[in-house]
Amino acid sequence: MRVLIIGASKGIGLETTRQALDAGHVVRALARSANAIAISNASLEKIRGDALKPENVEVALVGVDVVIQTLGVGLGDLFRPVHLFSDATGVLIAAMRRQGVKRLICVTGFGAGDSRVSINCLQRLPFQIVFGRAYDDKSLQEKLVKESELDWTIARPGVLTGGPRTGRYRILAEASQWRNGIISRADVAEFLVRQIGDGAFIRKTPVLIN
Repeated sequence: MRVLIIGASKGIGLETTRQALDAGHVVRALARSANAIAISNASLEKIRGDALKPENVEVALVGVDVVIQTLGVGLGDLFRPVHLFSDATGVLIAAMRRQGVKRLICVTGFGAGDSRVSINCLQRLPFQIVFGRAYDDKSLQEKLVKESELDWTIARPGVLTGGPRTGRYRILAEASQWRNGIISRADVAEFLVRQIGDGAFIRKTPVLIN
């Protein structure tokens, strides 16, 4: 498959790029620092661009089958208004519509959208203080995705770690199962890559934890 990964230069996006290539996919990596991606592979195309600029996203989508969106903000950004997730998603959905690309795999997090109510009482206040601005915007991001006509999957990982890929993680697909936990970025990436050719979680919002 021809896969566009947005936010591919670090974190989950970088690991997803690596694993998608290992799985035999052709990958186009879009990031402002795409040239710094330390992967050399004939099936990888690096595109330096901004996920907030329609013209950059439009070019990156040409000829693509699947989009994986893995956006993130820095720690310092958590304490001021956050608009990246919803703004970039609005740009992406409009561009996908114009290009006729239907499949979107999107990473948000446990605590976004209707999973917020599953945070236990002791964690709820500190979560809101530290992550509230970012997750309010991720909730808006999810709303935009759900209201689109795309074949979407929203992955909601728990607390991210830098641990290894284990393949031993839980996919909590039903709201009654949702709870927080930890999971490595490498295991999140494995789930994302599995969705490239698998429709089992289309229009679903699974929580991912160990």
